[in-house]
Amino acid sequence: MKIKLVLIALGFLSLQVFGQTSVKIALLKYSGGGDWYANPTSLPNLIKFCNEELGTNIDPDPATVDVGSPEIFNYPFVHLTGHGNVVFSNQDIKNLREYLTGGGFLHISDNYGIDEYIRREMKRVFPELEFVELPFDHPIYHQKYDFNQGLPKIHEHNDKPPQGFGLLYEGRLICFYDYECDLGDGWEDPAVHNDSQATRKKALEMGANIIQYVFTQ
Repeated sequence: MKIKLVLIALGFLSLQVFGQTSVKIALLKYSGGGDWYANPTSLPNLIKFCNEELGTNIDPDPATVDVGSPEIFNYPFVHLTGHGNVVFSNQDIKNLREYLTGGGFLHISDNYGIDEYIRREMKRVFPELEFVELPFDHPIYHQKYDFNQGLPKIHEHNDKPPQGFGLLYEGRLICFYDYECDLGDGWEDPAVHNDSQATRKKALEMGANIIQYVFTQ
């Protein structure tokens, strides 16, 4: 039933997002002590940008949903971020796997310090899958905006190049993970990190590409 709901929602997604009916996206809440609530202005700003620049009709107020909640099936796109530990319960794992294999999409943004924990927990969700680095010619980098060198570098963490990783299930990209990039920080209000207008614009454009990819594939 829950998987069917996701598939039904995705079947009308282009109409909902680019038409008259609003669709809602959500921030994913998890246990383990990590600050899942980091970057509170990120999603509202990304939604505003997408609605203005892509002509989407996404509800301006994103929801917050627990990993293990059946409510996750109401949202075709969920976003996860933070700096620290991430722990999924067995129910979380079962629920998230059903959500993603049923048509949902997870975007993970490393806000610095989440990498080892999210990789560990996503391996529990999908023991048979590995994160693979997406090539620069992947469609996610070439929606309305072209990123010919992959992810933009928004914030320095460990002086490494930004990388975009994906989980592919039966040929479908179900999760996109931006690492050493910090897109979420780039979506925040200008005063939060004092990023330049150009840096914020790149972050928002890449975020819009992710949204457009998810809602049109």
